[in-house]
Amino acid sequence: MNRLDRKLFVLDTNVILHDAACIRSFEENDIAIPITVLEELDHFKRGTEDIHFQARQFLRTVDELSGSVMTEAGVPLGDGMGTIRVVLDQQTHPSMQGIFLRDLPDHRILNAALHLAEARQYRQVVLVSKDTNIRLKARSLGLAAEDYEADKLASVDQLYTGKRMIEGASCEEIAQFFEGKGIVPATQVPRIPNPVANENFVFRNGSRSSLLTFSAADRTFHRVDKRVAFGIQPKNAEQHFALRALLDEKISLVTIAGQAGTGKTLLALASALEQRSRYQQILLARPIVPLSNRDLGFLPGDIQEKLAPYMQPLFDNLNVIRNQGRERERESQNREIQEMLDNEQLVITPLSYIRGRSIHRTFLIVDEAQNLTPHEVKTIITRAGEGTKIVLTGDIQQIDHPYLDKLSNGLSHLINRMVGQPLYAHISLEKGERSELADLASKLL
Repeated sequence: MNRLDRKLFVLDTNVILHDAACIRSFEENDIAIPITVLEELDHFKRGTEDIHFQARQFLRTVDELSGSVMTEAGVPLGDGMGTIRVVLDQQTHPSMQGIFLRDLPDHRILNAALHLAEARQYRQVVLVSKDTNIRLKARSLGLAAEDYEADKLASVDQLYTGKRMIEGASCEEIAQFFEGKGIVPATQVPRIPNPVANENFVFRNGSRSSLLTFSAADRTFHRVDKRVAFGIQPKNAEQHFALRALLDEKISLVTIAGQAGTGKTLLALASALEQRSRYQQILLARPIVPLSNRDLGFLPGDIQEKLAPYMQPLFDNLNVIRNQGRERERESQNREIQEMLDNEQLVITPLSYIRGRSIHRTFLIVDEAQNLTPHEVKTIITRAGEGTKIVLTGDIQQIDHPYLDKLSNGLSHLINRMVGQPLYAHISLEKGERSELADLASKLL
């Protein structure tokens, strides 16, 4: 393919910080990196967060590709792929003069893309950025601009929910699940087509129903019985499904999605405490994504006081568990929980504090996982050692990360990629159980 038939993709810094391997996602088309992007990446080289890793990895990759010199034509990315080159700053393009008065990195990236488009050496020049603002600015200048979509789902509607409703079952079909251990071969339940590992079903005929889950190992359906975890009782079918997966020793990775108040974190924590003798430690972690422009440094106090507001929702769930059951049971459970906290068998911590560790015989709960990138989720799960169970909870409708959305966040990516794996189970919680008022507010406000 000659140059006039190819596209030239100009990458913004945030694309690289999101995915260091992004340059492998543009097939035979060419890639341009404005020098401003390299300058911004230089600020992210040092640190332990995922964005620092991405910056270092990208710079190493480009350094290896460029060899001793990088020409204006760029260097090849490999067989069947285009080239990559670094674009130096030029004088302000006439289209931008008098419009953007401040000298900002975004404006310099736009300027580089405009000069490349004006050269007309390519069929089309496209700015790729995860920042909606710079994409809008680019389009206002007549430039094509796109989001980076290599790791995006096609549609939220296609996201696996972990549950299906099967209506119209006969009384005989339902009755068979209440005999013996409630295990029935898939051949005897033809009404349920193409089940996947650990998928859940509500098998119903009018007011009579049975909750089922599918075991891929022996291709059987199992009745899901009512269970209690550390005093917490499920209140609806989805919560029963979630608790079953959380308490199943054969399932080492669980994701639970749902809006606020559906019981995601509460069920995960209660299940961990119920199985406390099986694990050396219970870790509750969540990413720190400030909801304003001020980071932790602006907050008063030492590091623990700064982190307290971010960790408080996890402590709130722990307090709910402490107040369950009869008074005598509460006293015993509270003593045990306090001992676990004192001995660091139960630890509530920011997610950044556990990155880089190898986690063995641990029940790890990652809350607010929708604020993680796909690479961050992969990093966490690949740390799992022998005997570790990982649970990720989150609401893909409520994302605080500036460069993630419902289709590109790590939780959605994980759900989409893990469907059908025997070690994995997922359930989407739909009904709010916090209170009638909270449920009403979630629907109407």
